[in-house]
Amino acid sequence: MVANVELTPKGPQLSELVQGYWRLAEWGMTPQERLTFLKQHIELGITTVDHADIYGGYTCEQLFGEALALDPSVRGQIQIVSKCDIKLCGSQYPEQRINHYNTGKAHITESVNNSLQRLGVEQLDVLLIHRPDVLMDADEVAEAFAALKQQGKVAHFGVSNFSPAQFDLLQSRLDAPLVTNQVEINPLNFEVCHDGTLDQLQMKRTRPMAWSCMAGGEIFNGQSEQVSRVRSELEAIRQEIGASSIDQVIYAWVRRLPSKPLPIIGSGKIERVEDAIAALAFELSREQWFRVWVASKGHGVP
Repeated sequence: MVANVELTPKGPQLSELVQGYWRLAEWGMTPQERLTFLKQHIELGITTVDHADIYGGYTCEQLFGEALALDPSVRGQIQIVSKCDIKLCGSQYPEQRINHYNTGKAHITESVNNSLQRLGVEQLDVLLIHRPDVLMDADEVAEAFAALKQQGKVAHFGVSNFSPAQFDLLQSRLDAPLVTNQVEINPLNFEVCHDGTLDQLQMKRTRPMAWSCMAGGEIFNGQSEQVSRVRSELEAIRQEIGASSIDQVIYAWVRRLPSKPLPIIGSGKIERVEDAIAALAFELSREQWFRVWVASKGHGVP
């Protein structure tokens, strides 16, 4: 079973693996099939679900909400994470000319209200600012957060893809701690290991959430020299530790980081979810972890 862990001291508890729903619109499931999948991963201990207002062109939350409406009691068994601030061109904003970011109070409030309506719930467990916004007024974001908290619409707040400086800026205006920074971590892209992002979170004892652990499938399908080196090394380590797939090696590699990331699973196939859960039994040695580092970088450590 998957354990629940504290995201930050005195913060919310989420499952140590998170089910991502950003591709829900591509899974071709009926509402009942979506509900069945949700209940299956809850039974396995994965109780945290990851959303964003824009996923599926603003459709994924609605699709999830339709499934949840079939059995409203399931809401009490899960923690819902969602995000806002990206504004995509399309029917949602027909007057808009380009995709951009908006961390204004009005837009954050509108986004949360829309997410709650689409999901069919009264509160988000965690709301994240999806992308850093160079026009972000930290005081205005703090006002939006305070109002949403007071109204009972959001329980906790965090960020996604923020640098340490951006994280500290927003935190400086808030009374409660930001509970996570959701960032990309995979063997092809792990710059957050070197740019201070994970160092800061470890210092704050705040666990990151790791998105795109499989590099969007590039690790399996890519043809570059980097991908070939990484894939070969992951396969060698898979054999050494007795894992059933390189997916499991990747999850173990991500979880080996001392900031203790919560990997987000992107697949809608319960077999892949079970595979990720089985990865919790594996722990890589330091040398095995750095073998993947070297394979990705194409050179030894300095």
